[in-house]
Amino acid sequence: MAEQKLPDKAQENEMKREKVRVVPIKYIDDSPDHPFQVRDDEEMMSLVESIATFGVITPVIARKTADERYELISGHRRKRACELLHIDTLPIIVRDLSREEGIILMVDSNLQREHILPSEKAFAYKMKMDALTRTAGRPSKDNSVPVAQNLGKTTREVVAEESGESQDQIRRYVRLTELIPQLLQMVDEGKIAFRPAVELSYLEKEEQEDLLETIESEDCTPSLAQAIRMKGLSRDNQLDMDKIFEIMTEEKANQKEKLRIPMERVESFFKRGTPPSVMIETVIKALELYRRALNQQKRAEQGNTDRPPEAQKRVKTGDAR
Repeated sequence: MAEQKLPDKAQENEMKREKVRVVPIKYIDDSPDHPFQVRDDEEMMSLVESIATFGVITPVIARKTADERYELISGHRRKRACELLHIDTLPIIVRDLSREEGIILMVDSNLQREHILPSEKAFAYKMKMDALTRTAGRPSKDNSVPVAQNLGKTTREVVAEESGESQDQIRRYVRLTELIPQLLQMVDEGKIAFRPAVELSYLEKEEQEDLLETIESEDCTPSLAQAIRMKGLSRDNQLDMDKIFEIMTEEKANQKEKLRIPMERVESFFKRGTPPSVMIETVIKALELYRRALNQQKRAEQGNTDRPPEAQKRVKTGDAR
């Protein structure tokens, strides 16, 4: 069960220094444009069970925005779990933070989660870079990316160092925010791979709409090579619906016929929120068990045919004594 994480030593010391207060949930607002999804999935149900048993172990973090109102920075899932349990109050630590400081802390806190969707990372990195830019002022003349205040580094460098990602990877994630919502959702669902999605982000919105229509009508997704070709044609103002259809319906190198099973046919056998990768692995194991049963049946039948005719007759009539 995915229970609440106990505070580490640094967090415990921090909680001792900062005043923890209990505030009615109705006075706590979610952070505007919060990029991380709060889903009522299996992990949420585990968190609900944990809070029902132990209460909220780690206080949420918020900043004060107006009289008796607070903007949540860290703890959106804990707040949702309390709402599901009809708990009216939350233990919170209130910090004196600016809007930009709150965004940076919110992103850093949520990036520590175990399961993060590509879209969540994309908007989180963008929000953090924008917040750093607003606190830094204008970019230097010889630098196209704004410089983080007093650090002598670009905002992308700062985000890369603090997240453990390369600068190129940060750039790729931020590019995903240029995708239309339907294509970005397909990236989250694993239907479109990450690198092709980055190339598709350079297409105009109308071109992305045409691509989406082709994906849905032809039941296909673009490879990296196809995405790069469409990006080049778009740059040269030569990409239209006919070109997209031509590229997407061409036979790919080493293409193999694929077995396609509608997701709704499979989802009914699993708990809500089960990842597609887990569903696939379970289906494969079930097929392996089915094949094993068929082989056992075949061996049993083969052993029966090897018996003398009279023994076979006795087995069939149930008179084998």
